[in-house]
Amino acid sequence: MPAPAEPWTVATAAAGTTVAAVVRERAAEPWSVVKRWIESGKVSIDGETVTVIDHRVRGGERLEVRLAAPRPRDPAREADLVFDDAHVVVIDKPPGVSSVPYEDRELGTAMDLIRAAWRRMGRRAVETPLLVVHRIDKATSGLLMFAKSKRAEQVLGAQLRDHSCERAYICVAHGAPSARTIETHLVADRGDGLRGSARHADQGKRAVTHVAVRERLRAATVCDIRLETGKTHQIRIHLAEAGHPLVGETVYMRDFENGGGVLLPAPRLMLHAATLGFAHPITGEPVRCERPPPPPMTTWIDARRIG
Repeated sequence: MPAPAEPWTVATAAAGTTVAAVVRERAAEPWSVVKRWIESGKVSIDGETVTVIDHRVRGGERLEVRLAAPRPRDPAREADLVFDDAHVVVIDKPPGVSSVPYEDRELGTAMDLIRAAWRRMGRRAVETPLLVVHRIDKATSGLLMFAKSKRAEQVLGAQLRDHSCERAYICVAHGAPSARTIETHLVADRGDGLRGSARHADQGKRAVTHVAVRERLRAATVCDIRLETGKTHQIRIHLAEAGHPLVGETVYMRDFENGGGVLLPAPRLMLHAATLGFAHPITGEPVRCERPPPPPMTTWIDARRIG
């Protein structure tokens, strides 16, 4: 697969064209090849690596293709270990990363990120167990903990079951939800193929979500969420059923759209696990971890602020 031998200057007439189209025209290679070059960090503009295929040029830049260039570091795929001792590890999970493997041989999970971080530290990552205590959605960013021993797994699991763990989220919901406590019983299929609230209290599992208003935006609201229980997709379901689906929602928005609601465009699901507090499973000492939402979420919020 030949690449242009020398850097070249992008024509002024190409302004507004995607970098993929510019490279393809110059190299006369298939789209699949050009896409692979860009996504693996082989293309640079004015000396800066570009990995987004639909990045648009303005004309006049110096563009270069170097097949020997190393794959760029992806900070979003590197683990931020917020707490890590002999018994517990807490990671600030990036969005788009599964908590645990859901399919055979699924790679790039939060567990993989933790082990990769340990290897960089020179630790024996394979020999250290990672026991699942709880999960957060793949689309959700934020704090996620694993136990490193059976004793820690049992104690932390008990704290989650008796609701003594502190679990707080920041989210952005459509419209203007009010401060309230939402309590329903969730079932795997509410009748239309989606998870949702049962019509009768003797069905499903009890789910309690406490909603507080942090900030009003244009056509949306930043909310602080405290989970009393932690059921699958609980926050997403409760806000959607209240008429305020989360911004970036791709599953629980059918009722909102059918009612005439217009979904706001967003780069991701606007949900972040910001606080995780628990009693240390061995010492009993309080542990409280906090992480703010990552830039794609805060940038979106900044752009929607009133005034």
